[in-house]
Amino acid sequence: MVFKRLLGSLGVGGPTVDTVLAPGPTAPGSTLSGQVHLKGGSGDFDIDHITLELVARVEAEHEDGESHGMVAFDRFVVGGGFRLAEGSERSVPFSVTLPWETPITELYGQGLGIVLGVRTELSVAGAKDKGDLDPLAVGPLPAQEAILEAFGQLGFGFKSADLEYGRIGGTGQQLPFYQEIELAPAPQYAHAVNEIEATFLATPGGMEVILEADKRSGLFSGGHDAVTRFTVGHDDVRHQNWNTLVDGWVRQLVEHRSAYGTHASYGHSDYGHSGHYEDHHRSGPGMGTAIAAGAAGLAVGVLGGMVAAEVVDEVGDFFEGDDEDGEG
Repeated sequence: MVFKRLLGSLGVGGPTVDTVLAPGPTAPGSTLSGQVHLKGGSGDFDIDHITLELVARVEAEHEDGESHGMVAFDRFVVGGGFRLAEGSERSVPFSVTLPWETPITELYGQGLGIVLGVRTELSVAGAKDKGDLDPLAVGPLPAQEAILEAFGQLGFGFKSADLEYGRIGGTGQQLPFYQEIELAPAPQYAHAVNEIEATFLATPGGMEVILEADKRSGLFSGGHDAVTRFTVGHDDVRHQNWNTLVDGWVRQLVEHRSAYGTHASYGHSDYGHSGHYEDHHRSGPGMGTAIAAGAAGLAVGVLGGMVAAEVVDEVGDFFEGDDEDGEG
């Protein structure tokens, strides 16, 4: 998807920018490449800087409820310092490295409803303009895919994915938000939990996996959340029995051996909370998307054409409308 925008701060006759990303999804910690195509306007313009900004649609919880907005999480200067002559064309290639915590937007080629974008900003003669916004596709790291595949093999199903503004206490989180992947329980755990949420915090050396279970209320106890955290290495993918490992994680979580203020502390420190958190709501994009567990693992399927259209429309609205200010 490519959008051409007039450099609005310079008015009619300014240069236009058209950023084209390399085809196919990239991955967290991997290279994002492409080209920024510039076309001169009705006069000569000095291009001071060409900056790429990574943005994400993020959900924030506050006292008045929830809101959504676009949050920038990295910036790269990829060119500049030249004059663009009247009517001339110039292409600037770029190659940048995504943060390791970059959220994944698709699994097995199917979108999860997560909205990421690359915004191109031109600085021309002291004036700045966010002139181009393109969607960014990010697939999972091998360890992330192996874990999600294991969940699918164990009978769990995908419910939704969203990005939450805030920080997870006791982790090495770098970005101002984190991704939650919500899973419906496998039949053997349906009596114990309503859902399980998985968060991945990757680094160059490995990955933290934070799991939270929304536990069902029992005859003598109310429902509550249980949280625990595990660490895996990127090199473990080929040598690990992921089904056994993930099943062990879930059993530990369900049996509540590691919850409430242990090493698995999980909090919105930006909002003044600590330890585990409760009353967690979700209204991010992709709520209707379903990933059904089957023989091939977490195979992706959409519940009806209307749901698929809603997801596509919502994602498309952000890029076509260029929602700079967000909703909150």
